[in-house]
Amino acid sequence: MNRFESKVALVTGAAAGIGRATAQRLAAEGASLMLVDLQAETLAETAALCAGGSGKIIVQACDVSDPAQVEAAVRRCVDELGKLDVLVNIAGILSLDHTHELTLERWNQVLAINLTGTFLFCKAALPHLLASGGNIVNTSSTSALAGMPYGAAYGASKAGVMALTRTLAVEYGKKGLRANAVSPGSIKTAMGSRAHLPADLDFKLIERHMPLDKARGPEVVANVIAMIASDEGAHINGESIRVDGGTLA
Repeated sequence: MNRFESKVALVTGAAAGIGRATAQRLAAEGASLMLVDLQAETLAETAALCAGGSGKIIVQACDVSDPAQVEAAVRRCVDELGKLDVLVNIAGILSLDHTHELTLERWNQVLAINLTGTFLFCKAALPHLLASGGNIVNTSSTSALAGMPYGAAYGASKAGVMALTRTLAVEYGKKGLRANAVSPGSIKTAMGSRAHLPADLDFKLIERHMPLDKARGPEVVANVIAMIASDEGAHINGESIRVDGGTLA
């Protein structure tokens, strides 16, 4: 399939996990890509993995919570690749703490990256997406739909992403823009494996968020993102699609 031939996509959080898998999938389908992440070295590795596609690949290290860096990334994307058709916001961090021990600094950090970063990229990209009749795919989480133990900041940030996505869909839908979200759950990524866990966590609470079959790799989320972002998703707007192996079924 070449659903993204002649299309330009900007993917945040592209250095690893779902972001890398999504970049590879879009590149394989012909997209030109602007890849963004704070981790420059692993971002370059993603670019190398995407190099076999027909589109052009450019990368930029970027703190998604910094408005100036976000605006510069979007501007460079349009300047060098000519336009912007698809924005995929995947950059995020995970913090798991007892809520009564969660510091305000950590709360602010999680929301700054997961929610404010998503907002900043949407805001900067909107004029270009409206010009191209493009679309946005944001990354929420099953933690926005069901209580995630020890994940107060993470769940709140992802619920905010879901609300932001629906707002954009309604506000700009009649102007030709689509905005959707994916809500992954039980996906094996480095972010999940690196997450700090409270020493005395209750594993029975964690088990409430286990899939019906097994945890899967990030490519299963990338597959859904590619469908939503393509013309095959033309009648999907304001939706959040769970990719969680039936965890919340």
